[in-house]
Amino acid sequence: MRGRIGAARRRARERYGAGLWHLFALFACFGVAAYALTRVIAAGILLGFLLWFLGAVILHDLVVLPLYSAADRCLQRLPAVGDRRPGPSVAYLRVPAGLSGLLLLIWFPLILRASEYNYRKATALSTDPYLGRWLLVTLALFAGSALVYGVRRAAGGRRAGKAHW
Repeated sequence: MRGRIGAARRRARERYGAGLWHLFALFACFGVAAYALTRVIAAGILLGFLLWFLGAVILHDLVVLPLYSAADRCLQRLPAVGDRRPGPSVAYLRVPAGLSGLLLLIWFPLILRASEYNYRKATALSTDPYLGRWLLVTLALFAGSALVYGVRRAAGGRRAGKAHW
């Protein structure tokens, strides 16, 4: 009996290309997406959602992706300082910039005050604090990244017996 189950798993893996847990996880993701779609339809915002989704895909793939890829390549090609290239340290800029960009992407109508009327109507609050808060979060992300970078540089210098650049 065990041999049959193992053989069936191997055949399924060969046919599918990954383990069965991957397939189950994929079906679970489709289920969550289907549920979200039913909520969008029930809210009556399907057309707006589709326009937003297509716009986001087009804006990201045709505008934003080439821009941040070009910026990353420029950072990777910075001239070497001493005997070290800046490549590994670029991650300390990528992570906070990526997180800050993601927050901006999610909350841009509030940060840029593009939805002031609707937000005030729904909550009786203003969108004024969002820009300042996003800037503070961005500052904290970059400061935290700089702190981690500094600590790792200092620890690496002590281990190697010399201070790095």
